[in-house]
Amino acid sequence: MGVEIEKKFLVDINKLPPLLNGKKLLQGYLVHRTPSIRIRTSDDEAFLTIKGDSFNGITRSEFEYSIPYTDALELLKQCKGLLISKMRYEITHEDNLWELDIFENENSGLIVAEIELTSEDEKFVLPDWVTIEVSNDSRYTNASLSQLPYSQW
Repeated sequence: MGVEIEKKFLVDINKLPPLLNGKKLLQGYLVHRTPSIRIRTSDDEAFLTIKGDSFNGITRSEFEYSIPYTDALELLKQCKGLLISKMRYEITHEDNLWELDIFENENSGLIVAEIELTSEDEKFVLPDWVTIEVSNDSRYTNASLSQLPYSQW
């Protein structure tokens, strides 16, 4: 079974290091409730992802499958709610990989950093550009942002 253990934080854009080699992500949700079913494109790749309920804290099931890009484009047309558009950057800090998402369109102004962990109690060093943890605030999930975008808060 696939498992995701992820912490999510807001970011101080003024303290970020230079951002290089970003990837444009476009994603939508066929199902918003749990389990959520997401379609995502990145460059010429496409994925179908199913995310379940949290088992405990920030641990939940996650299954991701590569699908044909043309299928993903057709499935994105069938998604409910807004499509999420964002630029993703990878930043290594203290031997940990952080994914930084700069949201666009209706979610413009929102910048979120995520770190995937091997256990909920794994220790890691916070970069100085990280501010508030929002791991347990459901408003910051992409599924929620496709229903109630950041610009409408």
